[in-house]
Amino acid sequence: MNIEKDKVVTVHYRVSEPQGEVIEDSHDDEPLVYLHGYNAMVQALEEAMLGKGVGDKVSMTVEDAYGKREEGQLQRVSINHIVRDGKAKPKLKPGMMVYLNTKQGTRPVTVVKVGLKSVDVDTNHPYAGKPLQFDVEVLKVRDATPDEISHGHVHGEGGVHH
Repeated sequence: MNIEKDKVVTVHYRVSEPQGEVIEDSHDDEPLVYLHGYNAMVQALEEAMLGKGVGDKVSMTVEDAYGKREEGQLQRVSINHIVRDGKAKPKLKPGMMVYLNTKQGTRPVTVVKVGLKSVDVDTNHPYAGKPLQFDVEVLKVRDATPDEISHGHVHGEGGVHH
């Protein structure tokens, strides 16, 4: 079975900077399971996955995978809006990537300046404007259920449970 719209695809992936520094690697955790054709991953990569099957590999560099960098995207937020692991306040440092709680859910931001009760953050995606290398291996492909298609995401293993 090959990848096309309305297929549930399971992949292992590695994302790295062109210099080779690994940013994310699913091999250290669980594979990614996504519903193809629903903007669940970088658009250029999703297009490159079309027609691939189990065992196929895709390697590509994508310019601006997370959009272009926009100037003037600094915002001062309460330190309480930074996602924390555990109960301790995170030790924030300029240049650090953290997740910010917003009305639209969590989003990655970069710390610019740290105060006692607030943090100045750059709201551009931390990888905006950077070329990234994607290495993906297809592990499984299956038909999506009607519920998955109507909801626009995978249910069950590797997906949403509701």
